[in-house]
Amino acid sequence: MTATATPRFAEHFPTDIASILDRVEQIDPIRYAQTRNYLDGAVTRLSPYISRGVISTKYVLLRMVERGFDPRRIEKFVQELAWREYYQRTWQVKGSEIDRDLRFHQEGVENTAVPSALVNASTGIEAVDAAIEELYKTGYMHNHARMYTAAIACNIGRSHWREPARWMYYHLLDGDWASNAISWQWVAGAASSKKYYANQENINRYCRTRQSGTFLDVDYADFEEMPVPKVLRPTVVPELETKLPKPSDIKITPGRTTLIYNSYNLDPAWKSGMDVNRILLLEPFLFRRYPVSEKVIEFVLALADNIPDIQVFVGEFDDLASRVNGPIIFKEHPLSRHYRGTAEERDWMFSVAGYFPSFFRYWKKCESELAGAQLALGF
Repeated sequence: MTATATPRFAEHFPTDIASILDRVEQIDPIRYAQTRNYLDGAVTRLSPYISRGVISTKYVLLRMVERGFDPRRIEKFVQELAWREYYQRTWQVKGSEIDRDLRFHQEGVENTAVPSALVNASTGIEAVDAAIEELYKTGYMHNHARMYTAAIACNIGRSHWREPARWMYYHLLDGDWASNAISWQWVAGAASSKKYYANQENINRYCRTRQSGTFLDVDYADFEEMPVPKVLRPTVVPELETKLPKPSDIKITPGRTTLIYNSYNLDPAWKSGMDVNRILLLEPFLFRRYPVSEKVIEFVLALADNIPDIQVFVGEFDDLASRVNGPIIFKEHPLSRHYRGTAEERDWMFSVAGYFPSFFRYWKKCESELAGAQLALGF
């Protein structure tokens, strides 16, 4: 299986495993904690590789410890990794409930579409428009810019969070539906007790801009009663369609174990060296439910090239399973619950499982595990 290299993301997100692992080695977790909220801060840009299961949060943490970082000194970095696990644990328990308002009804909704100005990167907020253009070009958006975009869509433009979240997810190389959907709900007040707002002063500070006179150039007290700005009133429901590769024949050796990979599990180290069938399963029904762009599919295929002898099967699991004469093994994930065979647990950083209404309730449980690990490591 060979993916077509594309400059649309390769410059910013290389797909060969050596470059990915080297990126882990270049992380400065202390500087990350100090600057991560700034658009030019020392962010890791590891999220596409973690989301796609090429590397795990546990792997990243262990490499930081092996490089000599005391977990107590890099707690903010570890906490940000834990957010991703928190979202996944929530998805494990809540399933498709995360597709709807999770904890609270989103207040003030006036439409269920997306402000056209966001889709067209023409809001007039320079930093946000530039971030959207970067998303279209590279498949990446800084986390703070994602929050600004969501706040403009949901709390200023009064759109329900789901359609804008689907639009953003469609373009993200790191598109993890749990992280994306619940983060949007957090901003919109559907997963948290209050809405998130950012005014122009805040954006100027973290994006290094100097704008004034925009619809965000107001005091925070003014946001709740602010009418929808004229630029945000036109809305659109973007056409989101996934273009999968054309189905092709695959060869499955009878009697051999078959490992099932998918767009959330592309770990090249998984059972490496074993004599098995390795199949990347791309299911049309899932991509109709959670569509992604052509660029994302190209990225997934390029990452899969790190897995020796992998074959791509475009079709549903049942169609693939009917061709397999032997054991099937896959990694647990909310989108693989319909698979049949042996489900292996993912490589978690913390063993804390279950649903927690807030991240910090979850984090308190994780902290005790982290403290135990620190003692074991001699920190």
